[in-house]
Amino acid sequence: MHRSERFDADLHSAAVRQPRERIDRLPLVVALSQVGNTDTALVGGKNASLGELIRNLGSLKIKVPDGFALTAEAYWLFVRENRLAAPLAEHLARLKSGKVSLSASGKAVRSLFLRGQIPEVLREEVAKGYAALCSRAGAKELDVAVRSSATAEDLPEASFAGQLESFLNIRGERALNQAIVRCFASLFTDRAISYRQAHGFDHGKVALSVGVQRMVRSDKAGAGVMFSIDTETGFPDTVLINAAWGLGEYVVQGIVDPDEYVVFKPLLDRPRCKPILEKSIGGKVRKLVYGRGKNPTRSVATSKKERHAPVLDDAEILQLARWACAIEKHYGRPMDMEWAKDGETGEIFVVQARPETVQSRRTAASLKTFTLKQKGKLLVSGLAIGSAIATGKVCRLRSAREAAKFPDGAILVTEMTDPDWGPIMKRAAAIVTAHGGRTSHAAIVSREMGLPAVVGAAGATRLLKDGSEVTVSCAEGDEGFVYAGRGAFEETELAIDDIPQTRTQVMLNLADPAAALRWWRLPADGIGLARMEFIVANHIRIHPMALACFDRVSDRAARRTIEGLTQGYADKTDYFVDRLAQGIARLAASRFPKPVILRTSDFKTNEYAKLVGGRAFEPIEANPMIGWRGASRYYSAGYRDGFALECRAIRKVRDEMGLTNLIVMIPFCRTPKEADRVLAEMSAHGLARGKHGLEIYV
Repeated sequence: MHRSERFDADLHSAAVRQPRERIDRLPLVVALSQVGNTDTALVGGKNASLGELIRNLGSLKIKVPDGFALTAEAYWLFVRENRLAAPLAEHLARLKSGKVSLSASGKAVRSLFLRGQIPEVLREEVAKGYAALCSRAGAKELDVAVRSSATAEDLPEASFAGQLESFLNIRGERALNQAIVRCFASLFTDRAISYRQAHGFDHGKVALSVGVQRMVRSDKAGAGVMFSIDTETGFPDTVLINAAWGLGEYVVQGIVDPDEYVVFKPLLDRPRCKPILEKSIGGKVRKLVYGRGKNPTRSVATSKKERHAPVLDDAEILQLARWACAIEKHYGRPMDMEWAKDGETGEIFVVQARPETVQSRRTAASLKTFTLKQKGKLLVSGLAIGSAIATGKVCRLRSAREAAKFPDGAILVTEMTDPDWGPIMKRAAAIVTAHGGRTSHAAIVSREMGLPAVVGAAGATRLLKDGSEVTVSCAEGDEGFVYAGRGAFEETELAIDDIPQTRTQVMLNLADPAAALRWWRLPADGIGLARMEFIVANHIRIHPMALACFDRVSDRAARRTIEGLTQGYADKTDYFVDRLAQGIARLAASRFPKPVILRTSDFKTNEYAKLVGGRAFEPIEANPMIGWRGASRYYSAGYRDGFALECRAIRKVRDEMGLTNLIVMIPFCRTPKEADRVLAEMSAHGLARGKHGLEIYV
């Protein structure tokens, strides 16, 4: 069935058929607490979902800001009273026939709405709703968020994310009415028109509801987005949270590089566990705050302290993750949610919840992998979106208005994208943005289109030259890379159903934590070897003794690098423990509760010396292969403090995060006496064999 056929020929009759227990007649305004998921035709997907949360999840202490909604009937009343139907149909017919451009048609239709007047009966209902909201909040004129909610929005097969307008910090009846009209007009932004056409929705059968909610003062704290599924791999057992200072629009739009927190869902219900697999601090160089006068919001620079500090503490991260799980359970599917923290009260609120529409619809019949066989000089890097590789010529654009300059199959390079970039992105081979995180517009749309993208690639618009040939690789883990030249790569597809079952247990060799979740669908009985030194070399880079004994590092360049990498850590050893624990935890979580065998560090002395600050702590050996490595290092004065950091990280993964499926393997142990000394050293750092089921292999 064509999508447009799923909607009623007349939205009036659709609204009439809504449940009548709560609503005796077709209302113009309803409290959000009066609606739920069955009321999408009445108040749109966004407002229906908010009502669903208020009515059904309040008992779990999930907070949603109080508010009301103008119904689809209010929209149709505005259209009728301003006699917009005929000119609206005429403009859209001319667009369909190709007589006018999308931009000209969209501008003309929006001007029809913006010249319109809110009917008096609707104005009165809005005034009553606003007065009641102010009264409940104890305010004379409450500042509110005014958000658009289309009746065809947030369906499992069409998200409409970013297509419509929202207005923040709106105060007073006059400003509220102006924002409502602008919301009505936003149903016909160029991007919304284009999206409906591409997805087969009839413009005349989609109405717009407007949600009015009490503002959460996140301008004095922070806000962001969260998903109850891994956005890149579809791994179902993690919650991904993005966070930035100020109002949440900058996270959604990809204007800032946000913090990223990853939480392991299966252990959230264990009281003593803190299963935060990752805490990555983003740049967050700007924030959106309350404005003054005619400008309700304004952009300001963040302080140095804000840039290096996490927006949320551990307790808040875990609270949001638990809410994400509860919302997912209620809806019975992975969810995409927005949240905000009130800087005046310290309360956290969910301000939006909609179905996740990419990974949850992807079939698990096969695993497609890309392998880069040849690569040139690394030009820029950022967050990898997808797992593919693409080559092509760079085309740098400053604005979506430059679409005519973009050749099909080029690599789109820009600062950030918004829904206006959609038509250009469809023609690109890959996308690179200088700003944004995994929940930015560029990331979401690239995912939907199946395009490789590298987002948050600092300096991309400066370092990538127009017309130069590059390779965009998202096949090397969480980090995406742009290399000079057209690199050779291989694409393979593995049918999971064709993998035979075996009587012998088969385990994986897996070193890179960033790639761990990509293989979750592959049938395996755990990880048979995870190499700690890979995490140290690639994700930490600093010699552990250079952190434990920083005063002994005399190399000025090494000291500067260490100071830069450990910025934000009062104790430099915490940097090593946190980064190592996070890497180990991703590996352990990817196969939980199956066993994951971690080999402690097995660098040779010449390899240790190459780590930042390592030269001061390593001897020069004639044959490092059979020299000071493995077990013999762990109890010696020259490395005991470094091994203590390894033990702290392992203990954090097992005891704090709760990933007790982690097994420790000690490498290069020469004698039973040496084994006893290593076991004693581990026990002194809280890793006693048998405690909490700890197994130690050799």
